[in-house]
Amino acid sequence: MRQFPADERPIAIQPELRRAQRACLAATPSPIVRLTRVYVGAALMPGSVVDLPRDTASHLAKVLRARDGDELILFNGDGGEFLGTIEAVRGSRVSASVGESRAVDRESPLRITLLQCVPRGDRMDLIVQKATELGVARIVPALSQRSVVRLDRAQAESKLVHWRAVAVSACEQCGRNRLPIIEAAQPLLHYLGEPATALRLVFEPESAPQAFGSALESGGAALGAVEIAIGPEGGFASDELEAFRVAGFSQVGLGPRILRTETAAIAALVWLQTRFGDL
Repeated sequence: MRQFPADERPIAIQPELRRAQRACLAATPSPIVRLTRVYVGAALMPGSVVDLPRDTASHLAKVLRARDGDELILFNGDGGEFLGTIEAVRGSRVSASVGESRAVDRESPLRITLLQCVPRGDRMDLIVQKATELGVARIVPALSQRSVVRLDRAQAESKLVHWRAVAVSACEQCGRNRLPIIEAAQPLLHYLGEPATALRLVFEPESAPQAFGSALESGGAALGAVEIAIGPEGGFASDELEAFRVAGFSQVGLGPRILRTETAAIAALVWLQTRFGDL
């Protein structure tokens, strides 16, 4: 048997110390369980039973291992939410009872419209997701002269369905109870023909960063709504920038560095929500 010098012998934990440790662990509050949020595209009435959307139900049953009696949060995009309880799990089908309603408002006081030229690949998915999380009220996908992406009518409709699903998933994650409005992709000049209803800003890398603050100051301290335009990978053409000017957009910059289109959108939204919204 190994012999330890007197000053190196292992210290035995006394029974009293063990009991104190167990008491501390027992007194430690358990972590709060965050209820799963589920979007239901139908009217929700307390006391009714609803079938959850197929994809959501499959995820609950097969991934989260939901069981009868599990609680969750239901919302339909109208602005409120309901406490729900799973009534039955049948394979990939899940039904839930609708409980009490709760008026929970997580919308920003700043109503932002994001006019976003559609980038290639899945970058638009990222923009829609993050814009939704950051509280954007309306997203208008646009196709400009230098847009790489070209969509026919069928493709535009398919993309619209997909982007709305991305926004729904983002609302489930971030806690929003009101879905942002997402419009079908349209030519940029079509949008610029709409009358101005708010402060309008177009972001252009060659603009002086100071112009951003100056343009916002013109909106006043109680800025309530703003429209921002973000260009495609190649930026806006000169005649498009002229069209923006005629439509009442102020040309502003986001710093000395050239940002990717998805980075520019997120950076602008964070700045606006921090200054005038709820971040």
